[in-house]
Amino acid sequence: MSATAPPASVTPPLPPTLPGTSPRTPPRKPGSPLAGFFIDLGIAIATLLGLSMLGGLFWGMFRAVEVMHEQGPEAAAAAMQQLGQPGALAQILMALFATGGAALLVYFLRRRANPVERAQSWEAARQPSTWGWTLLVAACVIVGSNLISWLAKLAGSEPVPTNLALMEQSLAHFPWFLALFAIVLAPAYEELLFRRVLFGRLWQAGRSWLGLLLSSLAFALIHEVPGTSENGPLEIAQLWMVYGGMGAAFAWLYQRTGTLWAPIAAHALNNAIALAALVFLGMH
Repeated sequence: MSATAPPASVTPPLPPTLPGTSPRTPPRKPGSPLAGFFIDLGIAIATLLGLSMLGGLFWGMFRAVEVMHEQGPEAAAAAMQQLGQPGALAQILMALFATGGAALLVYFLRRRANPVERAQSWEAARQPSTWGWTLLVAACVIVGSNLISWLAKLAGSEPVPTNLALMEQSLAHFPWFLALFAIVLAPAYEELLFRRVLFGRLWQAGRSWLGLLLSSLAFALIHEVPGTSENGPLEIAQLWMVYGGMGAAFAWLYQRTGTLWAPIAAHALNNAIALAALVFLGMH
């Protein structure tokens, strides 16, 4: 599933254009890109988990101080039993801190764009065809996701996305912040991590199909982790198909257009339509 739009340095993994080399078909580089992919992924996962724990610790300390302030010093011994679960706002802020922090760390540590890449990205973003492809891919993602859900429903499978309850609670209490998070922030840091860093490494090495497969699998797994919801194996498989297909489409769009702004925009449009459906139709 970066307080505003991502910085100009968030650009495709394209090397300087050489004679006889197309900017969108980068040459292979020496070394092991697959090993680099899993190193990137490992750093991202470790950072995400570490920042999640740190965010939970800060929230627990804040809640404990709040309980003691409300009930007096005598409540200190029982404070830990009264902490409860973080609210919707706290959960979203923790997700932003953890996942966004992991994306930025891996980007700047491992896959930072150079001036040539930034220039090529902006040049691609100025092409009208880039935004035509963006609209087409966004439409295909929306239609494809709904088609999968409709066919699964006919077969008796109706999964509940893990984040649905959080979205509904957030929508009821702070809809504008939820819209900012879902439409601007989440697409920016997710595309930075899964497309620029993970897919981009294997694309740059000339192994784009492998990068598309592995990055889409990682994208699906982080959105629906087995054991974190009441969904059964069939429901989880359906959600993985939806999220994996979405990740593959955005990776293809990134490669086709040569700018990360395209999948960010397609991702944002998909989230905006899903949020609108939740608001007006009660759909998920």
